[in-house]
Amino acid sequence: MPERSHDILRKKIYIIIFRSDTPAGKLFDMVLLVLILLSILSVFLESVASFKNEYGTLIQSLEWIFTVLFTIEYALRVYSSHKPFKYIFSFYGFIDLIAFLPTYLSLLFMGTQYLVVIRAFRLLRVFRILKLTRFMYEGNILKSALKSSMYKITVFLASVITLVTIIGTLMYIIEDDNSGFTSIPISIYWAIVTITTVGYGDISPQSPLGQFLASILMIIGYGIIAVPTGIVSVEMARATEEAKEKCPSCHYVIHSSKDKFCSHCGKHLSSLEP
Repeated sequence: MPERSHDILRKKIYIIIFRSDTPAGKLFDMVLLVLILLSILSVFLESVASFKNEYGTLIQSLEWIFTVLFTIEYALRVYSSHKPFKYIFSFYGFIDLIAFLPTYLSLLFMGTQYLVVIRAFRLLRVFRILKLTRFMYEGNILKSALKSSMYKITVFLASVITLVTIIGTLMYIIEDDNSGFTSIPISIYWAIVTITTVGYGDISPQSPLGQFLASILMIIGYGIIAVPTGIVSVEMARATEEAKEKCPSCHYVIHSSKDKFCSHCGKHLSSLEP
């Protein structure tokens, strides 16, 4: 009998915490989102000297209250989950864990309490809570495009790193210490700042040859910026085109353009949003 009561309790907690399609679950998630926003706001205010001097004690007290609540919530998620280890090592499980760890770490390391802004990642739950399936659908397209672009962008970044390493080394050879190029790492840093068109101006070549090399790097920089944008744009167009061949409701593949109903969810295709 006690074991049965235990299972009933776990099931009720699971429905409230993990199910947002029930009144209690939706209320729990909305309260959770409010607490996350308030906790992030408290961190922002603590970084402002005037607020910290006047309300520092109150802000710290609130932060510990938020931390305790998030700790209890995490423990309940692990307790009520059907597969605790799967939740712990999942994306949301990891985010839920590191959402409250910085406050405890601040007892040992000064300044780590500001890392609680990581809680902002927990706001991703708003898509699940508000049932914003259209945004999730578009998000899946973006995810697919970025995943397909990963290898191309990796090769591109490797080429850029090779380029800035070579030019940075050449600039170290051409310029002297008076120009600020005191080492190869510093010269590579200058090359990165230049090729990305950031141009801090803290280091600049003084010799004609160095200025000529810098000019070439600046021109290359404008072309390099457009490359990853083009790669992702092409993959976005491809992913969007592939998405058109799926049911907008359940995203199941539509085998024929003549189909009037989705073979998976049974929705009338003509009535769905394209």
